[in-house]
Amino acid sequence: MSEYLLIGPVLLEAFELPSRVGWGGRQRLAVHRLPGGRRVIDAMGRDDADVVWAGVFTGEDAVFRARAVDLMRAGGLVWPLSWGSFFYTVVVGRFEADYTRENWIPYRIACTVLRDEAAGLAEDALSLAGGVLADLAGLQGADFAALEGVVDAVGLAALAAAPGALRGGTAAHGATVAGLRTQQAALDQATAARGVRLRAADTDTADGMLAARDDAGALAVLARARGPLGRARAGAEAAS
Repeated sequence: MSEYLLIGPVLLEAFELPSRVGWGGRQRLAVHRLPGGRRVIDAMGRDDADVVWAGVFTGEDAVFRARAVDLMRAGGLVWPLSWGSFFYTVVVGRFEADYTRENWIPYRIACTVLRDEAAGLAEDALSLAGGVLADLAGLQGADFAALEGVVDAVGLAALAAAPGALRGGTAAHGATVAGLRTQQAALDQATAARGVRLRAADTDTADGMLAARDDAGALAVLARARGPLGRARAGAEAAS
């Protein structure tokens, strides 16, 4: 659990922190059941569950702070809720407390989510990761068979899919960026070498023409791979 939890003006810390906070929700789905068992599913948008937890107000001002949260519930206003890397705008939908003594007030709370303020950052990270992995997956297709022995697209995809690989400052991120830079350098070197061979091809003979054709095809594949590999590298380097 985080070292703090802030609900409106009330800061929970130390022994007052709950051992866990429930969060998440579901996707609203419209399921159309067709003859033969087929289905068409329309995703209607996120439906966040209440953020719920339980704890104990302690100390000389335990009653005062418990009453402050109850007034937030009664007022029906929106308040910030944050802990760790989570940040929501919520309405206190339910608050229940049990008076034991002045300095010991167990309670339960449920906050209805108005907005997930941190979702934009997470969505950006997911979009970035999806783009990098999609580019690397594309390099594994049959159209890029000429990359075999030049670019290890499978190995790069495994690096990029590792935990923390697209989060700046981690060892996995450093390894991913280094791997992409190394593979891009190998691609540039192979492209240059194919270009030299093509320019030196003996096109006066049948065998020379066939070799030149193969080199030209391979060179086209190598050139086409620069786009997705370059995008994957730029995406990984932009991860923060």
